Amino acid sequence: MKEKNVNLSISEGDAFFAHEVSVNFNPMQFVFDFKCITPRVDMRAREAPVFTLKHNVVMMDPYHAKHLAEMFTNAVKKYEENYGKIKKPEALQKHDKKVKKGKKEDVHEMPSYFG
Repeated sequence: MKEKNVNLSISEGDAFFAHEVSVNFNPMQFVFDFKCITPRVDMRAREAPVFTLKHNVVMMDPYHAKHLAEMFTNAVKKYEENYGKIKKPEALQKHDKKVKKGKKEDVHEMPSYFG
């Protein structure tokens, strides 16, 4: 077999921290919409808060989506074997208790994706 040279161009994406992710699907694909919402200080917009919302969308066929789910499950299992069980942070546990008790005056609303 004759060897051939191949030119490869790699375009790396930017690092992205996702605060939220939504998953949608149709018969042909899964759509993973990773979202990062960040409050911004804008002195001109005094009436309403300003948020920056970034999206990174990943689409894959159902077979690859299932494989991705298996990879995540295995990665979390290995993480917990090495570092211990993943638990909800104490601050979020306290927040959830306040919300359940109806103490809304003590709870600051966290921004969420509008849509």
